[in-house]
Amino acid sequence: QVQLVESGGGLVQPGGSLRLSCAASGTIFGSYTMGWYRQAPGKQRELVAEITSSGRTNSGDSVKGRFTISNDNAKSMMYLQMNSLKPEDTAVYYCHIQDSRGRYWGQGTQVTVSS
Repeated sequence: QVQLVESGGGLVQPGGSLRLSCAASGTIFGSYTMGWYRQAPGKQRELVAEITSSGRTNSGDSVKGRFTISNDNAKSMMYLQMNSLKPEDTAVYYCHIQDSRGRYWGQGTQVTVSS
């Protein structure tokens, strides 16, 4: 079982920046993929960015060049640096991990981009 806790969300003006953090606890089995997803009201949950245990990254087209995913294995942490935020980035952001045993989600953190 893996537990994930997000932090760092909040209200930011368009063009601003935020950094989300995800703290992982428990035992991760085998190779894994960690990522950030988001869900806006009335929309489906979508992938924002992900990183594998080998360090490969992938991000959604809408955030390429603005958001950067990273992790610190020694601290069991994952981060999402979000720059040049737009109102359409407003959503609940979820931390996610998939290992050889299953998929796990955090409780989510709200990001609101508004003037």
